[in-house]
Amino acid sequence: MKFSKKLSIIVCTLTTTFLQTAVITNTYKSTAQAEGQELITNGGFETDPLQDINDPTLTNPNITGWVKSGDPIDTSATRISNFPNTGNQGLSLGNFSDIAYISQTIPTVHGQYYQLTYYLASTEEAPNLNNKFQVFIGEKKVDVKKDIAFQGYTQYTLVFKAKATSTEIKFGSKAKFAFLYLDDVSVKSIP
Repeated sequence: MKFSKKLSIIVCTLTTTFLQTAVITNTYKSTAQAEGQELITNGGFETDPLQDINDPTLTNPNITGWVKSGDPIDTSATRISNFPNTGNQGLSLGNFSDIAYISQTIPTVHGQYYQLTYYLASTEEAPNLNNKFQVFIGEKKVDVKKDIAFQGYTQYTLVFKAKATSTEIKFGSKAKFAFLYLDDVSVKSIP
């Protein structure tokens, strides 16, 4: 009788430990991003309306979800515009004297792989080419494009492995003679 009582206590303890482990494991999985979940806020630049709905040439300097940095004269040229890849709006990058930046810090899982996708267009034409576009992931410059000749929106994709529980996605740009345009920025976890 005593043996069966001890056995039931051991089984009960093992069952409780197993259930606690299952609950902890399930909690961990729910905090990790589901595969394919969008991590960028306002990647289509649709959140902020144009300054004047009746005059689409008046662009909006506000960019919800993004932080602008650099010289104020250059960051003032980073604006919501009516030249999108999809939707109604995109981001106009007309910084002419020095590079200006926009960035966003997203939640990531250390060791998880992610795919960054964005669309970039240029209205500069040869021989007047003097532009630069940079991509940073977690403060590391991972891509640089220079003197991009006139092109419609073109898709670019980068894959990276997260090194922390948050990762900064940052774009730097300069366009002396015309504009670069950015739209449909996306970061999703991949297997």
